[in-house]
Amino acid sequence: MEQPQLEQSVADGVATVVISNPAKRNAMTAAMWRALPGLLAPLAADPAVRVLVLTGAGATFCAGADISSLSEPGDEQQSLAVRAEEALAAFPKPTLAAVRGYCVGGGSQLAAACDLRFAEEGALFGITPAKLGIVYPSSSTRRLVSLVGPSAAKYLLFSAELVDADRALRTGLVDEVLPTGELGKRVAEFARTLVSRSQLTQAAAKEFAEGRTDRDAYWAEQARGSGDTAEGIAAFLERRAPRFTYGGAGGA
Repeated sequence: MEQPQLEQSVADGVATVVISNPAKRNAMTAAMWRALPGLLAPLAADPAVRVLVLTGAGATFCAGADISSLSEPGDEQQSLAVRAEEALAAFPKPTLAAVRGYCVGGGSQLAAACDLRFAEEGALFGITPAKLGIVYPSSSTRRLVSLVGPSAAKYLLFSAELVDADRALRTGLVDEVLPTGELGKRVAEFARTLVSRSQLTQAAAKEFAEGRTDRDAYWAEQARGSGDTAEGIAAFLERRAPRFTYGGAGGA
């Protein structure tokens, strides 16, 4: 039987991380939660990586935590998931979740921690701690509220019901819904678009969108020294594709 694991690959500027635990609908084991921050750190530092795609093996994204693998006390179980989620949210480059099938519990935590979420028709989303009597982490709740608003977040958290991709799109939980069979192509296409854009713009926008308010001077200095602005304007005037060279990850 295939062992639960996180698989990774890098090609053409795109790092792909695959949640693989097919016997349990790609549920995250304790070892997988622990491994994710350490897996992300070198990808964040790798200048060859411009975009990260998170997805699940086969026909599902992630059905949550593999409860049978979690021998730690409840608080420790939750902290493992939160540390993994926060590491993903802090990744300094654009992150995309490509969702098929079930995206439930811890799977929804991971998807919400990505910058953007693309879903295939038939995907189902749910945040299910109310079925288990678990207090959902405050950081995860705030992130959910920022995506879908207080009312939709309460609907998901209070009821633990699964919602389909169309409802997830209407509430802002996902950004695009693709017909069956077209998710991989669309995510690859969008990732290539992001790879072609300025990392300077992306890194600054990611910080500002997350509410950072003390880095305007830093990013102004980065822009002056990067050459990306001059290259972007020159490429526009010359009607050619820009060749952006900024490779910084943003700093502290």
